[in-house]
Amino acid sequence: MANFEPISTCLSLEVHHMVCNLGLGKVDVPDIEHIVTVSGEICWEAITFHLRTSDAEEQDLDYIESVKLLGPICKTVHLYLLSLSTRQFNDQYALWFEWTNNRELFVEIFEAIKSSQETAIALSLMKLTASLERALGDVFLMIGKECPFLLRDLLTSQELATVFGQRVMNVLRVFLGSPRSLNLRNIMWHGFAAPAEIPSMYTSMLLFLTAGLGQILEGVLPLRDLTLLHRPYFKLTQLEELTVFPDVKEETIAVAEDFIGKSDFVVEIMLPYWREALAAYRNQRYADCVILLLPQLEMGLRKYFTTVNNCPNRLLTAEMLAKYLENGVKNQLPPALGDPIMEILWDLLNHQEGFRLRDHLSHGELDLKVFPREMASHVVALAVVLLHHCWRGDNGVAAEDKCLRMIISSMPSYCSRFHPIGRLKQQLRHCVESLQEWSEMPRPTLGQTAERSGSDRSSLTGCLLKELVSNLINRLRVVYDRELNPSQYLLVEGQLHLVTELLASHMCTLYCPRAVLEVVSLLRKMTSQCLTVSEQITSGAASRHQQWLNKSLRSRQRQNYLRMLDSVQYLHHVFSLLVLLITVELLYVRTMSDKTSSECHCYLKFLKSLLQYTENMVTYTSSEKNKWDESWDLTEKMLVKVKNFYNRWHKVTTDCAT
Repeated sequence: MANFEPISTCLSLEVHHMVCNLGLGKVDVPDIEHIVTVSGEICWEAITFHLRTSDAEEQDLDYIESVKLLGPICKTVHLYLLSLSTRQFNDQYALWFEWTNNRELFVEIFEAIKSSQETAIALSLMKLTASLERALGDVFLMIGKECPFLLRDLLTSQELATVFGQRVMNVLRVFLGSPRSLNLRNIMWHGFAAPAEIPSMYTSMLLFLTAGLGQILEGVLPLRDLTLLHRPYFKLTQLEELTVFPDVKEETIAVAEDFIGKSDFVVEIMLPYWREALAAYRNQRYADCVILLLPQLEMGLRKYFTTVNNCPNRLLTAEMLAKYLENGVKNQLPPALGDPIMEILWDLLNHQEGFRLRDHLSHGELDLKVFPREMASHVVALAVVLLHHCWRGDNGVAAEDKCLRMIISSMPSYCSRFHPIGRLKQQLRHCVESLQEWSEMPRPTLGQTAERSGSDRSSLTGCLLKELVSNLINRLRVVYDRELNPSQYLLVEGQLHLVTELLASHMCTLYCPRAVLEVVSLLRKMTSQCLTVSEQITSGAASRHQQWLNKSLRSRQRQNYLRMLDSVQYLHHVFSLLVLLITVELLYVRTMSDKTSSECHCYLKFLKSLLQYTENMVTYTSSEKNKWDESWDLTEKMLVKVKNFYNRWHKVTTDCAT
């Protein structure tokens, strides 16, 4: 691989000029009295006066001229804030941060600015933009319905212009939300800006403007009879899914501190972020640790992308996780990292049902005061893996350090937990657990002599089930290496054990075709219905049994209960087989790319018919319906349909083989 020149900045020439030079020209700085009244109120007219537009209707901002003219204002505001003590700042402005629902954070940001520590100010800017975006979204929802996901769309919305005024919103647009502006939020959250590159006066200015927005709201809300409500924070659940790496302790932090100076994953000018992130973890500031690390993981991946694809000029535009580059050439980053690392990254950052951690943090959706340690530990361990992966020396170092060895060795078996395939696997495991509980279902101890309509039908169903087990095992042979004997899986216990065994097999989830995702979506819906049926039957049986013991069942209810118990015997077999069928089809789904459009259509039609069956069974087995005879009729029709489908499939594959 080529050796590239040391990186002096990760900003493009245009962005670097806009952020680091344009507003810092040597011009006269206005007096603070022109910007702030004696009582501390912000004179918005003195700020908006310096905006410039490129059309007569003032819709299209001239960002270059606006930044140039607002630069001296920012410098004045920065010097003014530096002149205040924390107490003075609190007395003057704390009340005007209440609208953000995060007043304490803005006081912390003020103290960071006073500290003049570049990394602390950069971290504060990231937290400020996230919290400001969240607060603006709350204001939007006072009169709007669906808050825009992108900050640039939020800032250009008519709803916010109605509340704050268009020229006020234009001031914010100069600092945030457009690639042609200073774009401070994006260049920070995507890891482009080194700590020293962002003039601290911009953090001061945004802090100042946030207070000014609070002043505007103080007058607008009562005048328009509006109430500002704050959306609840998003909660990071499913943290048990993070049991991938061992818990990060002091020894791991020491290893990481040693690695950051020796790994090609780290851009040298970004080292202060890495050091501060590890210090934050050590000091139990877990949100700060992750906020600092995530952009650097992105930057490190961009750097590694340019190395493995031999394209140093793509540092600013790398589509790191894409399968192909924009020129159609296959991206070499995924194979260079390996499936486990890629799947961990997708689970952490991209999958809709995953944590989407960077999204939630950067949009201000998480409560930073209660950020979970488990998540920070996971991110730090992942960072150690990536640092080690790009270590400049002999990777045999992992064998010498017990802590590092444990982290590295815990990763190769990782399978995605939040890709639709991973979620389906988890659903199937829950189904297996629920069906296993049927064996403990309570039953009346009295000898019953009531007629059982199912005795003859049960033998017919049993023959169908036996044939379907054989069909499923034959289908499984196409995609599963181990030789299986159908006779071992005729009973429920054997089928559920086989499902558990099959779910342990690895399935690559990267870059699944749409056809595969469509099948998985249907299988997930079926599994959800199966679980509902299972839970309805177990809870219904327990409830009826208690009523039986209490002798509170009427005659008709007793007969219905007995029909239910009779039905349970065959339904247990049917639904364990159905769960096995779904599992086999999950493994078989990788062959979808070989099917013709006609074959895919027939296959999807078959799956949709099974979904319809499971949905009907949810209704029939509910406590309100209790349609046990009808469920039997419906089930027999379904089993025949499945038998016919697999027989046709077996005939086609046999003909092809001969």
